[in-house]
Amino acid sequence: MHESTTTPAPAGPFGRCAAAMITPFTEDGGALDLDGARRLAAHLVDRGGCDALVLNGTTGESPTTTDAEKTALVRAVAQAVGDRATVVAGVGTADTRHSAALARAAQAAGADGLLVVTPYYSRPTQEAVVEHLRNVADAAELPVMLYDIPARTGTGTALTADSLRALAEHPRIVAVKDCSFDLLKAGLVMGTTDLAYYAGSEELNLPLLALGAAGCVSTLANVAGPQVRGVLDAFAAGDTEGAARRHRALLPLVDALMHEVPGTVAVKALFRVAGLPGGPVRGPLLPAGEPLTARLADVLKDALRSDSVGPG
Repeated sequence: MHESTTTPAPAGPFGRCAAAMITPFTEDGGALDLDGARRLAAHLVDRGGCDALVLNGTTGESPTTTDAEKTALVRAVAQAVGDRATVVAGVGTADTRHSAALARAAQAAGADGLLVVTPYYSRPTQEAVVEHLRNVADAAELPVMLYDIPARTGTGTALTADSLRALAEHPRIVAVKDCSFDLLKAGLVMGTTDLAYYAGSEELNLPLLALGAAGCVSTLANVAGPQVRGVLDAFAAGDTEGAARRHRALLPLVDALMHEVPGTVAVKALFRVAGLPGGPVRGPLLPAGEPLTARLADVLKDALRSDSVGPG
């Protein structure tokens, strides 16, 4: 087939290929490894094909890091990548005041944007969820990416299409990281608002692009950034056949990294093999054993081999 010669679509407000970056810890006690974070951030941007980094999210083990660690990580990474990538800080908690305080701290530390998950556990109504997210957006002067992930926050706090439309009216709420697995809702909201959608579930990267998404926030990009970016670039260039081929080539890796164990565990195991900064996971997560690590490494090698871009 003939590839389109049209100019690729411009990046969204948070880039196109954002790595959901792990948080490196030291081997001796699991303290925050800021030097490792700087080196890893530079690697993901300069060699990994990523134009954005999302810190202090699920993959970044945010439930187990302190507020001071979160802020120090943002500051270190922002200094390391400068204007070469957009730095997005996760600030979502189940407490509105706490989330607002984290938003202000992230802005002071040099973040370019905020990722705000819907509040969990207390089961707020849709009206309360919308109010919470507006209040966090009001707390700082940074653009906000909403994080819709009902599998972790509870189905009752899954943002409805009406709630998303209401939130889209806020001047700083500009994007959604979508892990809802609800393509109908995503398509309806993309068709009626200016919210930029980012796929947050790897298997839906290409389907959401087809609906009009701006890019993805990817755990897989920690270990296969150029391959993840290759899907986005092929689709933007009009090579839908190539985008589909590259997307399918990554699916065995998606299955291994995201469904056998938490993605953080898998990525840190692979980083240990590759000699990249990562260190241990913090409890309640458990590290991958040797058999799982070896299997993950084999699946990664196969995925890189089958992709025409080649390893980064």
